[in-house]
Amino acid sequence: MAKAKKSTKKATKKTVKKVVKRVVRAAKPKIVERVGVIKLGENPATIIGNDVVVGQTAPEFSAQAIDWSLLPGLASTAGKVRILAAVPSLNTAVCDKETRTFNERAAALGDDIAILVISSDLPIAQKIWCGGAGIDKVQTLSDHLDMDFGIKYGTYIKERRWHRRAVFVVDRDGKLVYVAYMPQLGMEPNYDEVLAAAKAAL
Repeated sequence: MAKAKKSTKKATKKTVKKVVKRVVRAAKPKIVERVGVIKLGENPATIIGNDVVVGQTAPEFSAQAIDWSLLPGLASTAGKVRILAAVPSLNTAVCDKETRTFNERAAALGDDIAILVISSDLPIAQKIWCGGAGIDKVQTLSDHLDMDFGIKYGTYIKERRWHRRAVFVVDRDGKLVYVAYMPQLGMEPNYDEVLAAAKAAL
């Protein structure tokens, strides 16, 4: 009897483990790799993750603030309209200009709109750049740790561990109301269009 009970327990444990493994596998989203979306110079780049679209719920993501603290990007700005700007690196000319422009334009938006600029730069590099650029209206977030934002929003360029340039507007309810992926890394977003979408979501 004791042997039979032990055998039954072992069989039950094996069954439970198999079920748990299946559930874990099902819970993990399949990471997609795409080629031909954008180029790095003359070479096609590999994008990790699918594009998001207007109307869908904006994926929550985690990223690091300049003090290295890990933040939930959307939950940390709950109740506000969010402009999410993905950039390759703050230490490049176009990204520098874009972040400064959003910072200047943010002064006229009020506190109900939060602008988050996400790059794969380390938090310390972002802190140094923000201090030198006088950035005080825009929050920079580092996706360096695991590229969580890049994978969920389809901006992760595998060959560089950079983001492709893109801008998203998320309303107070967490829905995407504006999505724009730049076809070239060196192309700036349409600032007026982005800000108009953010204001319309208030």
